[in-house]
Amino acid sequence: MLFRLNAINPSSRFVARFSALALSLSLAACGGSNTTTTTAPTPATGTEGTSTATNNTTGATTTPNTAAAQLISLEQPVALIGAGASFPAPLYQRWASDISSSTKNLQIDYQSVGSGAGVERFVQGLVQFGASDVAMTDEEIAKVPNGVLLLPMTAGSIVLAYNIPDVAEVKLSQQNLIDIFLGKITNWNDPALATDNPGVTFPDLPIQVIYRSDGSGTTGVFTKNLSAMSEDWKNSVGEGKTVQWPVGIGGKGNEGVTAQIGQTPGGIGYVEYGFAKNANLKTASLQNKAGSFVKATDESAAKTLESVELPENLRAFITNPEGAQSYPIVTYSWIMAYQKYDKPEIAKSVEAMIQYGLTEGQKTSAQLGYIPLPAAVVKKVAAKADQISPDFTIKVE
Repeated sequence: MLFRLNAINPSSRFVARFSALALSLSLAACGGSNTTTTTAPTPATGTEGTSTATNNTTGATTTPNTAAAQLISLEQPVALIGAGASFPAPLYQRWASDISSSTKNLQIDYQSVGSGAGVERFVQGLVQFGASDVAMTDEEIAKVPNGVLLLPMTAGSIVLAYNIPDVAEVKLSQQNLIDIFLGKITNWNDPALATDNPGVTFPDLPIQVIYRSDGSGTTGVFTKNLSAMSEDWKNSVGEGKTVQWPVGIGGKGNEGVTAQIGQTPGGIGYVEYGFAKNANLKTASLQNKAGSFVKATDESAAKTLESVELPENLRAFITNPEGAQSYPIVTYSWIMAYQKYDKPEIAKSVEAMIQYGLTEGQKTSAQLGYIPLPAAVVKKVAAKADQISPDFTIKVE
């Protein structure tokens, strides 16, 4: 089948460049401890030749996954270029490395440019797939003539990382979190912070808010949650991939914000959990809707995901969730694929990549600190993605 898509002809400089050094610098991902056993189904090899849908960066050192070997048979070289969110970049780059090193004639490159830029490139047809921590809007989808599939491939927590010398634990109520980012609480020795942290001696140290300077799905998720927590925030700042921050300084990408926090005594900012973990930054326990103070872990994030039912279009926005054990700021992260590709070999390769992410890739996500997808979500995503190519059938069980 031939379809219209202005797919680029990637040159060799774009092909997966994942040396051991690059992988060691990638930031590990979110969700807390790495002890949770993946809930994804046991992977199986995909099948070529049928279109029947099956109803079904850093610091962390992991052994390369050989289960990607020969996902598909390709007679000619195929290069897939993806771009988007920095939130899942360490995970997607790991998947790309595993697949590219094990599957003959298939090379994948994922570029961490932020969700905003990733959506733009995807809408313009400059990549074979995109990624965003905020699902595309109906208006954005309408601009893509070849159709869009939004596929949640991983999930993670957004944490408040801080740099306060000699303070090991911090609890932040929802009101205090809002007031810090509104610039109403400006020093760590503010009495309002002491109320939630009995026994903690805060220094006389100015608070330095650090936020994302680029268009960011992480910002979109964070501000959507702040808007759900506070009418004051909703009416004065609001939500979006970019907002007018009342106070603070910006850093580009999760990487930039993480570095800024580490270099700034008194700094506090929002980043994906694994970036903070890999940089040895301390993270605050956040008050959830039930009033409990909860640290970001695999378990607390999984509790949050349990409260969310994915609709048919697989777009779900989690804001200030219910549950005494739920961590309050958790998000799915989506890969954006086209419904139609002009080259059958590209379509087949994209579908094979998705299968790997849903099976062996979920094991890797747990190793890197991301939250493995619930089994029911894996099946929903597989069924949706299986329409990409008539020459490949996704197998997840």
